[in-house]
Amino acid sequence: MVGGSISSYMEKKATKLDIKPFSVNDAWKGRRRRTENYKDFENAVFMLAPNGLKIPKGVPLRAIYWWGFSSNGSDYDNPIKPLQDVLSKKYGFNDNQIMQGMQFKEVVPKGQEYVAFLIEPM
Repeated sequence: MVGGSISSYMEKKATKLDIKPFSVNDAWKGRRRRTENYKDFENAVFMLAPNGLKIPKGVPLRAIYWWGFSSNGSDYDNPIKPLQDVLSKKYGFNDNQIMQGMQFKEVVPKGQEYVAFLIEPM
């Protein structure tokens, strides 16, 4: 976005729907249980993500994610919440601080999948 406020840009360029945003937390009935695959992913992120990364608490944050999928059929937005939850747990911030986000998808050869992230103050 170049200049102006978010709302003025939205009014000029976006299609606005007057509906409450739907949370993934509201999409399921009953208690959801994490799968073994989720637990394996969480453990892998804890081991692979660098220690000592400082993400400030109580300030608005911007999150940028890059996904390297081996399948073009993978949705760019599906991995956001699981990764964000694991990163917030590892680095001790509340993911409700994220006020802006961007995602980039790339198709890579099988076996070369990746996740990259940058979480910074706005």
